[in-house]
Amino acid sequence: MRPIGSNDLHDLAGVTLLFPMNDLFEAYVAALLRKALAPEGYEVVSQGGLRYCLNEIAPDGTFGRPLFRTKPDCMVRRNGRTVLVIDTKWKRLTAAGSDPKRGVSQADVYQLMAYARLYDSPRLMLLYPHHPDLEGEGALARHRLNVPGADERLTIASIDVAADRLATMASLKALVLGEAMVPA
Repeated sequence: MRPIGSNDLHDLAGVTLLFPMNDLFEAYVAALLRKALAPEGYEVVSQGGLRYCLNEIAPDGTFGRPLFRTKPDCMVRRNGRTVLVIDTKWKRLTAAGSDPKRGVSQADVYQLMAYARLYDSPRLMLLYPHHPDLEGEGALARHRLNVPGADERLTIASIDVAADRLATMASLKALVLGEAMVPA
């Protein structure tokens, strides 16, 4: 047996814990939004919707089985209508000056474009954890979908998960209410 302080790393035993941070971030955001928005008359549904992107068409023209089920991370509803779809991403955004796309993936934008159509949602949001290299917290960029006749808006935003829970909840509430209230 070697003494404690041995430099041989193979002799050290340890435990490694890995957490699915995207799932934890999504659940944290959804829980805080539910609590913050319920008094305002909004409903927050996580991993809901469950609509399909496609239906097969049979040779006789009837619709067959549905394909490609969607499950938006968070849907904000008021009076039964979806007013905002939020997709949480546990990824690091880049600062605006270094990349005009901020590191947002094209697939994520396509996904939200599909959500806009499937859930008839006028507002969409990609929500990332905040970090010090970003110019500010909250809405970092706003975009209109480039589809003729459409006026859906996509917001790129960040939230400081290291802040106090109540402060984070207040920031999320202000962010979401600000985006949901922007006229279509």
